[in-house]
Amino acid sequence: MVDKSDLLAVPVFVGLPDDQIAWFISQAEELHFKSGDTYFRQGDPADAMFVIMEGQLQGRGEIGGETIMFSMKPGDVTGVLPFSRMKQFTVGARALTDATVLRFPSSLFPDLVQKMPELAQRLVGLMSDRIRETTRIEQQRDRLASLGKLSAGLAHELNNPASAAKRAAGQLRDILIKIRDASHELGRRDLTPAQKSEIEKLEASFVQHNEVPLDPLALSDLEDQIDSLLRSHGQNDMWQMAAELARKNIKPAALESLFANLDTGTARAALVRIAASVEIATLLNEIENSTSRISDLVRAIKEYTYMDQTPVQNVDIVKSLETTLTIMNHKLKRGVVVQRDYQRVPLLVNSFGSELNQVWTNIIDNAIDAMSGKGELRVRTYRDDDCVVVEIGDNGPGIPDDIKAHIFEPFFTTKRVGEGTGLGLDTTLRIVKKHRGNIQVSSKPGDTRFQVWLPLAEKQAEERESPAVRAQQ
Repeated sequence: MVDKSDLLAVPVFVGLPDDQIAWFISQAEELHFKSGDTYFRQGDPADAMFVIMEGQLQGRGEIGGETIMFSMKPGDVTGVLPFSRMKQFTVGARALTDATVLRFPSSLFPDLVQKMPELAQRLVGLMSDRIRETTRIEQQRDRLASLGKLSAGLAHELNNPASAAKRAAGQLRDILIKIRDASHELGRRDLTPAQKSEIEKLEASFVQHNEVPLDPLALSDLEDQIDSLLRSHGQNDMWQMAAELARKNIKPAALESLFANLDTGTARAALVRIAASVEIATLLNEIENSTSRISDLVRAIKEYTYMDQTPVQNVDIVKSLETTLTIMNHKLKRGVVVQRDYQRVPLLVNSFGSELNQVWTNIIDNAIDAMSGKGELRVRTYRDDDCVVVEIGDNGPGIPDDIKAHIFEPFFTTKRVGEGTGLGLDTTLRIVKKHRGNIQVSSKPGDTRFQVWLPLAEKQAEERESPAVRAQQ
């Protein structure tokens, strides 16, 4: 039997008057559970508060699609609390050991607030802690989900150039063998200095040739012309070489000097060597471009996360936006055209750079989703007095008025289950507020705009705009 001394040992009841404790006990129902018993289930009506007096209990349920488990011990208070809007229990609970629990019905909460105001105040604080913890779990899940999406996209973006570089390196190995054999063949032939010079000159001009990409029809015609030239000189099995030279936009007339100054066998060996050199140059360019792309992505990742940098610094807003667009390129390139309108004078904001990038990511990601992955994304920056304004717009269907009023509320989402937590814009608003800024939203079909206002860095805000500076804007 629970008495006053037992209840006074519970933290939220410590120091309360005896008459209040006595009233609470008189209105509560003492329940006893055996190990394994369930004392409420997820989805049951939230009609009572529970005070655990003895034993160990376990809560289990889903929050934002993620299963969570937590333990409860003597002195813990669970269930619905005063002023809570909970209608159904969001988790279930069962006894891990034999347990004693006091059940206080929610129908008596008005009486509890009147008779035990100090307890009501403490329970409100407890509810606030519970909300903060639930929000923390959701925000962590939202960050992990966002990180997962970005990681998947970046993995794809990194894999493409890495695969291209690996493929080119493999082809390069085979071409080196081909050029070695052709060089040996030429070395066995008695070439005059003039002939050697002609071969080297032609090879150098082809390697340095900056080809202009041809349309498929023109490329096919050029390939046929080169193949016809080779066949006219008895080279009937060099169609593949004709295709390679055509891709480099080599004209047939440039090959005529080989056959004019060399015998057929020597001309063939020289042509094989020249074509191999051209292909090596192409493969080296491909490797260089691929590795440069990888390097650019790695640099963008470091800039996006502000790795190896101080947490708070003056951030160039345009650079921050461009880094975010680079990181999100895997989603943009599927059908989103980005229109940029940046103020030419750099605009600096003293901020947590990685947090600002999260703001741009959330807004841009929502815009892409609103356009179903295809449309026009407009990114604009400008200065308004002592603030920088970042405007991100899209030509999607727009946000209905009845939804627009709720988009910044935590856990509000229009996405299907498993696709969103409803914390993206809530997080965005909190970060902007943290930076002493604000967000304005306007929306109609074909034109939705998020405007983020942030105070300029103190030094820049104090600067007087000279006519020269104004002329650049």
